[in-house]
Amino acid sequence: MIKNFLENANNSSINNEQFSEIASSLSYYLRSFSNINKFLDYISLLFKHMFGKQLVLIIPLTDKGELWFENIRISANIKYFKIKEDLDNFLKFSFSKNSKLKDVINFEVTLKNNFKNYKVETHKLVSRGKSRGFIYVFHNEISNQSIIQDANFNFIVNCLTLGLENYLLIKAKKNHENVDREISIGAEIQSQLLPDFCPTIYGVDLAAHCRPALQLGGDYYDFMSLKTNISEKKKEKARWALVVGDVMGKGIPAGLLMTMLRGMLRAEVLTGLPPDRILHDLNQLAINDLDQSHRFVTLFYSDYDPRTKRLRYANAAHNPPLLWKSSEQKIIKLDTEGLVLGLQKDAQYNCGEVKLEQNDLILYYTDGVTDTSNVLGERFDEERLIKILEKFCKQCYSSQEILNKIFKSLDDFTGRNRHLEDDASIVVFKLK
Repeated sequence: MIKNFLENANNSSINNEQFSEIASSLSYYLRSFSNINKFLDYISLLFKHMFGKQLVLIIPLTDKGELWFENIRISANIKYFKIKEDLDNFLKFSFSKNSKLKDVINFEVTLKNNFKNYKVETHKLVSRGKSRGFIYVFHNEISNQSIIQDANFNFIVNCLTLGLENYLLIKAKKNHENVDREISIGAEIQSQLLPDFCPTIYGVDLAAHCRPALQLGGDYYDFMSLKTNISEKKKEKARWALVVGDVMGKGIPAGLLMTMLRGMLRAEVLTGLPPDRILHDLNQLAINDLDQSHRFVTLFYSDYDPRTKRLRYANAAHNPPLLWKSSEQKIIKLDTEGLVLGLQKDAQYNCGEVKLEQNDLILYYTDGVTDTSNVLGERFDEERLIKILEKFCKQCYSSQEILNKIFKSLDDFTGRNRHLEDDASIVVFKLK
């Protein structure tokens, strides 16, 4: 209906009622359109029939500021057929499809030099301070009045600018939704890589939890039996590996590296080598990937033998776990020298060993716990963690109760409405 109406009208004969109909149709497009091609075709049709004495070239810009060649429109009556054909060829062969906003000055100079027989006026499409494209108006009659200042022309141009902005915003929103969906799927997969539950180890009470700062995190903890070909009952008394690690940073890159590291470590654990050799070999395997990602990993690896109650351990610059010695009523740090994984190819690691006794407890944790800050900018820090752990250990709580109380202490310290700045993971290992 609008098209038929326009074909029987021209700029001089359009009255208020007719323009109101055009405005209404534009309003409908802006509210509901999802096809940018049809919208630009309609705008081009309006220019053609309302300003037929001029040729109008519409060059929109993409969200990256590049000339949007596939959506360029030329609005012209039949008397401009030759220049329209010349313009098509000019646009096709003169500029790259990756031409950006900064190339527009050169574009305009070349355009005007190639069409010296026409007067070319430029109108910039701007919304919210950002350029959305350009309009070039061609006419070859000196007496023709410029339409750049025409109220109807500017109304259509404003609608065009708004339409381009809305379309790009809708497109960006859909891209963000797709990314969010992929991140959610990645977070779900990653959460499945962390243990769903703590294994049953003879004489041990275990509890563990990871609280990521974002959907995907770089923290890692795991429990692995060094014997895979025995029954579940026998595994309880077999040697177990307990590991906690932290990939530098957070989010998708850290999550991907954590997943890669997990696979490498699980393969290494089955060799049954001592902790220092495990870290040495893991560093050798992972250093190329870590170097290319410009990230590193801290990792504390330990293995425990329920029959002898001996724990061997090695540290790749991770936060030293805190050992509560029940018989001495004090906390000591389990630490050995060692560089972070991914920093130096020939890095060496040392092995420590400790004999555990009844009611002894080990707290493994990542720096997201101690680096958590409150509204005053104060850190939770290691000293505070040691004090509250000592208090909870003296009260003979279970591993799960201690885990819950530490996270509650973190929440009370930071404030419940504040998010963690980094991933925070805790494993509580207690001898019954």
